This record gives sequence, C-alpha cells and structure tokens, in this order.
Amino acid sequence: MMKLSLVKRSVITAVCIALCVVLPMAFHAVQNAGSIFLPMHIPVLLCGLICGWPFGLLCGLAGPLLSSLLTSMPPMAYLPVMMVELALYGLFTGVLMRLVRTKNLYADLYISLTGALLIGRVLSGVARALIFAPGSYSMAAWAAGYFVTCLPGLAIQLALIPTIVFALEKAHLIPQRYPKEELNEAA
Repeated sequence: MMKLSLVKRSVITAVCIALCVVLPMAFHAVQNAGSIFLPMHIPVLLCGLICGWPFGLLCGLAGPLLSSLLTSMPPMAYLPVMMVELALYGLFTGVLMRLVRTKNLYADLYISLTGALLIGRVLSGVARALIFAPGSYSMAAWAAGYFVTCLPGLAIQLALIPTIVFALEKAHLIPQRYPKEELNEAA
C-alpha cells in the first residue's frame, strides 16, 4: 500500500491547522455556534485520520493555539482545555485508524472516528475535573458540554468527515486504504 510522504502529510497538516483558524470565524458569527457545531474539530479529526497520530496531535495543539492568537477564539481562559481536547482527538483518530482494519473503508472511518470521539470526551472530562476545574466540574456539566449541547456538531462530524476522506481517496488525493489488488489477493 502506498503511503503519504512526510511532505504531503506536513502540507495536509498545515492546511488543517489553517482551517482551525478559518472555520470557526465563519461559525462564530452566530452566538454559541462554536460550542454547538464544533467547527475546529473537523480539520483536527481529518488530519488524524489522513496523516496519522503525530500529525493529528500536532494539529490538535497548534490549531486552537494559532486560532486563539490570531482571532481570540477560543479565549485564552478556555485555550488549554481546547488544546487538550483537540490533541486527544487528533491522537486517537490516528491511532485507531492505524489499528482498525476491517477491509471496509467506511467501517474503519466510523469505528476510528467514533472511538476517538468517545475516548477524547472521557479523557477531556477527566482532565477538566482533575486539572482545569478541580472540585467544580460535575458529571452533569460534562454530559451537557460533551454530548448534549454539541449534538449537531457530532452529527455533522459523523456525516461529513468519512465522506470527505472517501472523496479524497476516490479523487486519488490520498492513497487508497484498500487498493483493489490487495482486496483481490485477500479473497
């Protein structure tokens, strides 16, 4: 299987980091749209799925930092929480995409994406409860913030991200995960 070169992965990561700045600007025209639609999550998750965990992790750290420095979104008080959360998403999408091999691209994408979103939300909630807001962060606040308020954003992510990766593969912009020759040999 052909893999992306370091240069291509670096370029894709840079584009995803830039999208972490641009996408929230479009969504923040509407009040609370950032916490509802999660626009910064999309490029980080894409980066982890396409480029792997080191690049997804980097995108998850650099994207919110650069966005905060250039646009003040997220605000500095919320920046460390966002950096941890997005870094976890970038890390785990890349790790799970590497480990999950079902011979079906969509299954791999959905398993990796859903697993990373769940693991990231749990670990982000733990980090918030123990590090960023010890003693004042409740289970109800975690559930509301990570599952209820952002439900439209989760739906967008689950509908859009696998479709984007599939389209990039079909357009031969990224290597095929399961080239036809490889599937024929396995059969």
